[in-house]
Amino acid sequence: MLAPEPSVNATLFLLKCRSFRRSGVKLFRGGLLMKSLNRLQPLGLLALRVALGIIFFSHGYPKVAHLGSGMQGFFVQHGLPGYFVYISGVLEVFGGLLLVLGLFTRPAALLLAIEMGVAIWKVHSTKGYLAVHEYEFPLVMAMACFALAAIGAGTLSLDSPLFERGGSSRAARNSKRG
Repeated sequence: MLAPEPSVNATLFLLKCRSFRRSGVKLFRGGLLMKSLNRLQPLGLLALRVALGIIFFSHGYPKVAHLGSGMQGFFVQHGLPGYFVYISGVLEVFGGLLLVLGLFTRPAALLLAIEMGVAIWKVHSTKGYLAVHEYEFPLVMAMACFALAAIGAGTLSLDSPLFERGGSSRAARNSKRG
């Protein structure tokens, strides 16, 4: 038995699918959509820096402003020296401000990521590492800071004109290549 010949409508449908697939590849793999998203990269890095900076500042300020109000006891209870409350507070307040400004972003973000790692290790993982709900917030904060330390602040920062070659970040230069 011979296969039926495709109708004209089926043939047109297959041709349209092939052309859509070809244009879809251009649209999604380095095409219009990806180039549009690459243009938003500086704004995305700015939003990430500002959000992280506000969160760190709001968590660090009480440690610095309300010195000795039970926070030292909390640190000692979790096996850390009492004076770490001051180190943590200063790091979070000034690190948060540096992230918002985009100044010395890489070292500030790396220090904050390390601090969050210590917080997970000493405070939030007491119920084991499988209890992710106990340390999900500091984990996200640590990974976001690590990403900023690895990528940089972006072009909408004070780091860009001061430390990047030609005033553009590596992320922006890499997006122009691709």
